[in-house]
Amino acid sequence: MSNSGALSNQIANRNFLAPVGFKFSLSKFPKVTFFSNTARIPDITLGTAIQSTYLKDIDIPGEKLTYGELNVRFLVDENLENYMKIHNWLTGLGFPESGQEFINKTTNEDGIRDLKEQFSDGSLHILNSNFKDTAVVKFKDLFPIYLTSLEFDATESDINYFTADVTFKYTIYDILSPSGIPL
Repeated sequence: MSNSGALSNQIANRNFLAPVGFKFSLSKFPKVTFFSNTARIPDITLGTAIQSTYLKDIDIPGEKLTYGELNVRFLVDENLENYMKIHNWLTGLGFPESGQEFINKTTNEDGIRDLKEQFSDGSLHILNSNFKDTAVVKFKDLFPIYLTSLEFDATESDINYFTADVTFKYTIYDILSPSGIPL
């Protein structure tokens, strides 16, 4: 093997991925920015099947993938806009005060009833050291299942800005290049 052949098997970019470079967005709320503090690409698990033999049972790859939940912690804006978007989405899906509230959550901008309106696609942008997209994790059919409370405390001596945790379920995610090509 020539020297150039050995070098072609090496990683070209020797910079390491920093844990501080990311941003999160929801297509359902394009005007709301989620000032994310923490997020993670959820775990993915492949089930296994067991092939019986007379000596030993052998694990073989299964057929179903299981995706972990998407957890995002974000800074709450002063007007509670980003918090309330998730809050209202969650309450509209789970326990609306009226049938009209559920209808509002399942009706698109054109006034057409569509149960897909319960969901939103989302993107977790992974940023490089220059804060440019290096990859985009595209989530399909997100919906919230958990939102933390906000605890007010007048005895605090330092101002710690509010953060909220939200947990989403989704159908699947894909990791794409910034141009949309699967990595």
